Amino acid sequence: MAAQDSQAAWTRRGFLGASGTVAAAALLAACGSPGSSGSSGSSSGPLKFWNQPWGGPAFNPLDKKITAAYKPASGLPAATYQAVQWANFLQTYTSAIASNTGPAVSSGGGTQAFIFAHQGKIAYADHLLESWKSNGIYDDLFPGLAGTMKTAKGYAAVPYNLDLRVLFYNDSLLRKAGATVPTDWQSWLDAAAALKKIGVYGYGAAGGAGANNGFQGIASLMVNNGGGFFDENQQPNCVTPANIEAVDYVLEMVSKGYVDPRSVAYTQANLVSQFGAQKCGMGVSPVSLAASVGGPVQPQLKLASPLTSASGKKGALFFPNNIMMYTNTPSQKGSEAFLTYYYKNMAPLWTQNTGIGLPPLKSIAATKEFQADANNAKAINEWLPVCKPWGAPGSGHVFLNCTVVDGTPITTTFTQSLLGGKTSAKSALTTLQSAMKSNLPS
Repeated sequence: MAAQDSQAAWTRRGFLGASGTVAAAALLAACGSPGSSGSSGSSSGPLKFWNQPWGGPAFNPLDKKITAAYKPASGLPAATYQAVQWANFLQTYTSAIASNTGPAVSSGGGTQAFIFAHQGKIAYADHLLESWKSNGIYDDLFPGLAGTMKTAKGYAAVPYNLDLRVLFYNDSLLRKAGATVPTDWQSWLDAAAALKKIGVYGYGAAGGAGANNGFQGIASLMVNNGGGFFDENQQPNCVTPANIEAVDYVLEMVSKGYVDPRSVAYTQANLVSQFGAQKCGMGVSPVSLAASVGGPVQPQLKLASPLTSASGKKGALFFPNNIMMYTNTPSQKGSEAFLTYYYKNMAPLWTQNTGIGLPPLKSIAATKEFQADANNAKAINEWLPVCKPWGAPGSGHVFLNCTVVDGTPITTTFTQSLLGGKTSAKSALTTLQSAMKSNLPS
């Protein structure tokens, strides 16, 4: 994947960041309340499938080709394809759904389905998933993935493109520094100390506005230590011993000079440049980091195994990006038939190196083409089994309240306070929790 395409991939997590959760929810509220307009089967014509640019330039053309090859059964609608760019994409969906001109099936932001479900615009996927139990697709999903989409009313979506936050290291720089690959938090500190002696930062981060990976890396360490943002009632619960310990760890990295002081204002492009210039030797990043950096440094960037945290736990944050169905469709049966076809035929998106993230299906991950990338294979084999979504630690689900930490300004403020080093863990987490409670969608 080209670097510029990877940067778009890095920022797609925070689709509410520009307007904020409350403002976005208000926009969606304008779409109508549950049961108003847009009931199942209310539209006519072909079935519209909208998808995002999940990879490089090759992704959407191939995705469109797969869609065009769909041959529906008699009486079911054919499918059309539209690529929706990441810039202002939530507004694109909101406007289209409000006017009943939107898709019947789409991907989108990782928490998007839960907002539209709250507005009564999502066709739940329970029947589709049940039908997949008889055709092999359900059993082909990685264990637990489907459950991340479950709400009290049903499954809001089906898992699609997986985005993990994993620890990368530059093998060449570690050898130059005489350091070993970290296996736990203390050995990461040790490696960072060794890297500092050769003028290299040991914890790469980006805290600038819109640079969501800085927050996501810290969040992944919280999950690694058994923490997270929400309790079992899906309410904010940040000021916990596990989270304080994880944030103290980040603050220790900062205080010891293992983090570039300019990280507070770094964009994702800045961080990728630092890795490319060999000024940064380790960091929590998407699995696409090496491809984003490219050039002679790309093969030097390798994935570590999941770290053991200070509390003796393993874990990481991940985003089960998904595909959702809408109530405004020419045929709900047609929506489900198309998605069944799509999942049976989408493997080339991964096997033809289009730059998409990690697949939700075991059969795709087992192909020789996918396994040829050692970082991708390690992410699937070692990291995915210990990953948890935004709802951790109280839930293994994604849900509406998760939107409050999905790329919002309050997460940028939290990240910058830590990377600036002028706060305590308890104070930063208390401020974050208060802001989360104040911005929960209604």
